[in-house]
Amino acid sequence: MKRLRPLLLAGFAALMLNLPASAQVSQAEPEAATGAQSVRPSITGTTHMAVTAHPAASEAARDILRAGGSAIDAAIAAQMVLTLVEPQSSGIGGGAFILHFEGENRLVTTYDGRETAPKLTTENRFLDDAGTPLPWPEAVFSGLSVGVPGVLAALELAHQNHGKLPWADLFQPAIRLARSGFAVGPRLNGLLTRMGADAFFPAARAYFFDEAGAPWSVGHVLQNSDLADTLERIANEGPDAFYLGGIARDIVSAVQNTERLPGDMTLIDLADYVAKVRDPVCSRYRRRTVCGMGPPSSGGLAVGQTLALLDGRWIGPTMSDTALHRIAEAEKLAFADRNRYVGDSDFVAVPAKGMLDRAYIASRRALIDPDRAMEKAEPGEPPAIEPVVNGADASRENPGTSHISIVDANGNAVSMTTTIESAFGARLMVRGFLLNNELTDFSFRPEDDAGRPIANRVEPGKRPRSSMAPTLVFAESGALELVLGSPGGSRIIPYVVKGIVGAIDWRLDAQAVADLPNFGSRNGPFEIEEGHEGSAFIPRLEQRGHTIRVGAMTSGLNIIKVKPNGTLEGGSDPRREGVALAD
Repeated sequence: MKRLRPLLLAGFAALMLNLPASAQVSQAEPEAATGAQSVRPSITGTTHMAVTAHPAASEAARDILRAGGSAIDAAIAAQMVLTLVEPQSSGIGGGAFILHFEGENRLVTTYDGRETAPKLTTENRFLDDAGTPLPWPEAVFSGLSVGVPGVLAALELAHQNHGKLPWADLFQPAIRLARSGFAVGPRLNGLLTRMGADAFFPAARAYFFDEAGAPWSVGHVLQNSDLADTLERIANEGPDAFYLGGIARDIVSAVQNTERLPGDMTLIDLADYVAKVRDPVCSRYRRRTVCGMGPPSSGGLAVGQTLALLDGRWIGPTMSDTALHRIAEAEKLAFADRNRYVGDSDFVAVPAKGMLDRAYIASRRALIDPDRAMEKAEPGEPPAIEPVVNGADASRENPGTSHISIVDANGNAVSMTTTIESAFGARLMVRGFLLNNELTDFSFRPEDDAGRPIANRVEPGKRPRSSMAPTLVFAESGALELVLGSPGGSRIIPYVVKGIVGAIDWRLDAQAVADLPNFGSRNGPFEIEEGHEGSAFIPRLEQRGHTIRVGAMTSGLNIIKVKPNGTLEGGSDPRREGVALAD
């Protein structure tokens, strides 16, 4: 059976620590901090640039760019290497959202490679027999949590439209590295140590740990011949080698035969997966155009709403308590709307245009008190073609993701956020790669207490809501100015907002933007990163009525600034292992 190919070129859109006793320390994140890199300057280039979460992936991307490859060619090479060297965050067993900018025509295209729920799923997928949501650890590391992977289908679709080099060539760096082996880094070792061998299903346990159950040490050369064989097949046969045949059978077998909560994915689910081209979500900020991913991601809308709310307020040329307060209050309003209205737009009516409507934004902005924090923002009623009545959200996201930013020699750009959800996904390994646990991004409850349907409820074939926010920012002239994005679960939205404000309002260079302390609100406490200079603002934020939560905020912001003279400036988040490389 030949897998049906998606339609091409549909839906294109053109664009011309000294902490007060009252501060709460949050629990460590599932994909936690493992030590920051030393202070370093921005990297500059004049021809092309790649910024990824691992040096080997950045090197592979740069090699493809040097060989005349396009931005999407380089992104494909980087993703294949990340599958090997950063398996905790992303890979071919997961999904992705891709923003592509075509420099010559100033065209922005967005590709949806989000995972889908199997056709046999029901809205009670994550409820027990009594109708109570399953315990989070029980559901998240199980066959029940695995969605149909979409990253390869999305990359293939983008390559058909924007690729220059042959598909097979883009897999060679990862294949060579998988066969020769790569040195285990401190971050991978640290996360494995933290989780322990018993957290993994047998195949993954045997790969990541020795016979005594100890994780491979830093510097250990880890080979993955199974992944090399898998990538060779996909390189030679295309994604059909993944979605049909032996690899697909092994995926289904692994999902259906897990030790805990077997899933119901079938071969038909894999064969029928289709990546989609969607319209970008674009908003205005400081005379710029900011474009992101639309539903099923909430990232583009929430970032866009936050910036639109801030656009009518001066937040100052440097970080201050006033700036942090106003940003957090805008984020509260954006998250309130996001939680109520955003889901897979193929299944629920998302009032995306209404959420960014100028009059609606102005009415929401009026709710921000410049001197006093609101405890919790309520969702508004954005204008919509038909009334939208959704229940109060009950979704939860874990941060286990990666981001790729690339600009090629022709001025094309890719901003790609890619994920297997929480660290190491479902911890199920098939043929050398890990499967995602993305379906736990759905609300476990289909309805709220009032019986209203939740927008992000589970449904067959539906894509779970995401916070991934790959972003492109354009100057008033239409020229590309910023390429950025970050991992971090629902905190991605504040991380990307911080990046844009840092680059535009505070005029920081790319690396300084990535270095900034993390902060923001997800319509709850004011969250701020421990051990950074931002802690100095806590007393004044408390005076404004903010409840403060201090803890690790493990972003992974990878950013490229394109200067008016064409010079490229790149920065990679010091909280992870990434680098920017350029020529």
